[in-house]
Amino acid sequence: MDMNGEKVINAPQALVWQALNDPDMLRASIPGCQELERTGENGFEATVKAKVGPVSAKFAGVVELLDINAPESYRISGEGKGGVAGFASGHADVKLIPDGDTTTLVYTVNAKVGGKLAQIGSRLIDSAAKKMANQFFTKFSENLEGYTPETSSKAAD
Repeated sequence: MDMNGEKVINAPQALVWQALNDPDMLRASIPGCQELERTGENGFEATVKAKVGPVSAKFAGVVELLDINAPESYRISGEGKGGVAGFASGHADVKLIPDGDTTTLVYTVNAKVGGKLAQIGSRLIDSAAKKMANQFFTKFSENLEGYTPETSSKAAD
């Protein structure tokens, strides 16, 4: 599965970068996210409950940030296992382009799925992935209102 897009976020680049690296902010913004913990400077472990068509599962996974060029870009690489539902793995390249008081977030995703997930068809998987991406950006933008790095878990790290 390949997916790409861009989203204009009403916040300056530095603040968007901080929020994208804040486990509390991500936990509150990722659809179905039940747990998200920092495991190192550039690593996270997560548990996400997701439903794709008739397949519903709890995925446990790891995510690592690579090729970090703060506050402009990075690559998110990860994999998750959902028991009998299958697995998902892949990466996303994320780029933040400043434009005054707004930031355009550009992303390109490449992912693979296996198990029952792979059996339901790429059209349904693509549709679910786009829906989850839209939900993330909507919630992320809402959560960004009033967000300050001083109140985040990152400030305590």
